[in-house]
Amino acid sequence: MPVDVYGVRHHGPGSARAVRAALEERPPDLVLIEGCPELDAIVDLLGEPDMVPPVAALVHAADEPRRAVFYPLAHFSPEWVAARWALGRGVPVRFLDLPAAHAFALEQQEEAGTDPAPSVPAARLDPIGTLAATAGYDDAERWWEDAVEQRHDSPAQRFAAISAAMAAVRDADDRPADDPDVRRNARREQWMRKVLRAEVRAAPEARIAVVCGAWHAPVLEPGSFPPASRDTDLVKGLPRTKVAAAWTPWTAARLGYASGYGAGVAAPGWYQHLFEHLSRPDPDPRDLATSWLVRVARTLREERLDASTASVVEAARLAETLATVRGRPSVGLSELDDAAQSVLCEGSRLPLDLVHQRLVVGEQLGSVPDSAPLVPLAADLARQQRTLRLKPSATVQQLDLDLRRESQLARSVLLHRLRLLGVAWGEPADTGRTTGTFRESWTLEWRPELAVDLVEAGVWGTTVAAAAAARAADRATRSGDLAELAGLVSTCLTADLPDGVEAVLDALDARAAAQHDVPALLSTVEPLARTCRYGDVRGVDTDRVRRVLAATVVRACVGLPMACASLDEGAAAEMVTAVAAAQRGLSLLADPGLDDAWAAALESVSTPDHVAGGVAGRATRILLDGGRLDSADAATRMGRRLSLAAPAIQAAAWLDGFLAGDAVLLVHDDTLLGLVDTWVAELDEQVFEDLLPLVRRTFSAFSAPERRTIGEQLSRLGRSDAASGATAGGPDLEQAAPALRAVARLVGWEVVEHDGAA
Repeated sequence: MPVDVYGVRHHGPGSARAVRAALEERPPDLVLIEGCPELDAIVDLLGEPDMVPPVAALVHAADEPRRAVFYPLAHFSPEWVAARWALGRGVPVRFLDLPAAHAFALEQQEEAGTDPAPSVPAARLDPIGTLAATAGYDDAERWWEDAVEQRHDSPAQRFAAISAAMAAVRDADDRPADDPDVRRNARREQWMRKVLRAEVRAAPEARIAVVCGAWHAPVLEPGSFPPASRDTDLVKGLPRTKVAAAWTPWTAARLGYASGYGAGVAAPGWYQHLFEHLSRPDPDPRDLATSWLVRVARTLREERLDASTASVVEAARLAETLATVRGRPSVGLSELDDAAQSVLCEGSRLPLDLVHQRLVVGEQLGSVPDSAPLVPLAADLARQQRTLRLKPSATVQQLDLDLRRESQLARSVLLHRLRLLGVAWGEPADTGRTTGTFRESWTLEWRPELAVDLVEAGVWGTTVAAAAAARAADRATRSGDLAELAGLVSTCLTADLPDGVEAVLDALDARAAAQHDVPALLSTVEPLARTCRYGDVRGVDTDRVRRVLAATVVRACVGLPMACASLDEGAAAEMVTAVAAAQRGLSLLADPGLDDAWAAALESVSTPDHVAGGVAGRATRILLDGGRLDSADAATRMGRRLSLAAPAIQAAAWLDGFLAGDAVLLVHDDTLLGLVDTWVAELDEQVFEDLLPLVRRTFSAFSAPERRTIGEQLSRLGRSDAASGATAGGPDLEQAAPALRAVARLVGWEVVEHDGAA
């Protein structure tokens, strides 16, 4: 059985170089790669020139797109090297792992609790960590790099050594056979051997190359196969589910995530550099350090930090010396980091951290050819991205939009639609100091997992617009929260979804008509009013929204007096918040009809004693600010509410609602300030102690200068005219004397003292 098994570390540059050398040395007639066989239908795309790593194969359940698995590939991935080598020479490439159709169905059984042989999982085995500890290393990554990645012996010797080492670890593995991890791997390996047997039977003379994880290599060697009759117990009668596969761009940063074959690397940028170095003919280890440090110095200069050529040479020598002292076969990333920090960064880690993301991790975003299969929704998004010149990027980008320009408005619409679908490519950002409604700012970052979000969102439609409208309609149908529906109206308008707006407004109108909860009705006013106020910036029709808003306001006004009767403290606080929000919304529209109805409703709850103090105080303040109540009437109502006959708790609540974080009234109206001062002064000591937290909460909302001004006002109010020397309605000459003397000296007047006064 001419089968060559190459046990690799996924994303290992040394493994990738060894696989390529082994394939050149012993050319196979068939290449089998660890991975689900659903990828067989799309593997030919890896040979396309437009397929640029990092990329990933996405395999997902057709009826449950969130159940998905990625198979990432980079330039330095052994699977990528093997597939490209074979496709470039016309050698068939297939995958031999357990089909995803079975794997997903088994996952569903485990989650549902119907797995025929469940067990408590033991600790997951780390074979590389075990071998590193045996060799005396405290860092598994460093051991693998020293023992495998930087070896320069023949490929056959290297893969034989890896297989023997993994066989020893497997023999020492004492986990029970029913452990989930052991059982899962055993099932996969049975399937792999089943595929190998079938390929050998189909072409007995053909040479087969198997590229798999190092852990599986010992049990895939032809001489280690158990009898076929005893090697199928775990793969008989497996459940199935329908799956789909596609290629999607990946990012260097996401290569650190374990997915697909469970591999991840912490330094993909460094591994890419190492792979390029090892791929050269007769690579010089000294060039590895120098070329990397040149890149570090260049990046530091781009960050406006000094990094001279002489420093690069010195750092390279230091890195080589460190590798020698540490007994390493070649310079590694830890030596290069230490040397760069000591020489290029003058001992500080901070400058090195600035370039870490760009160099050690990398900022590459792969691309897939246009011929690659995409779900219809993803294809529509790709078309719009090209049209709007919104190219996805793995790095965070700031996008500022002027909504008065048609092209930039279209970009905004697309991003809002994607957010509605749950595809968070862009997040709204602060627009800065501008207060105009025609500007938007977004933070864009394309993450590979958004491909799964697109697949999942594909159930709503084949285009972004249709899917977003359908998703909005579904949310409206399921939601009974009026505030959520009002916000959804605004979202649909900013996303330019007329069908979605109609569906949401229908739901909102129906819910509001049957809604008797006044705070819920009031909570819809502000988002709807904001939509009407600023909708013209986007050129959308808000007539239907205005009609729904007007009907909602009328219903709320009719129900407000009854809803404000006999409220407890929590309900009163909720009502105050709802009333304040509704006032903010109505102030945006300046609609006389709605303003009159709202003022009448507020008047009806501002005076009765049975209305909670906080609600009555807030209503009084709104009427005063709106010019529907003069200062004298407000003082009369305050005097009645703060009288000794009124319950102290309700008086404090009324004051809190009336002031509502705004000290302007007390600063400029001595009458109101005097009423508050008198009320506090006349409180019984025990009552004062009970009310102190409430009053303190009210005044703590004022700024420090406002509180200081109020204190100064009170100090003047506390003096009698006789003590202060002030005439009725006149200035306080005693306090003004120092200022008068200073002004007199400045203008050259002579100051004459009479009985100690100027």
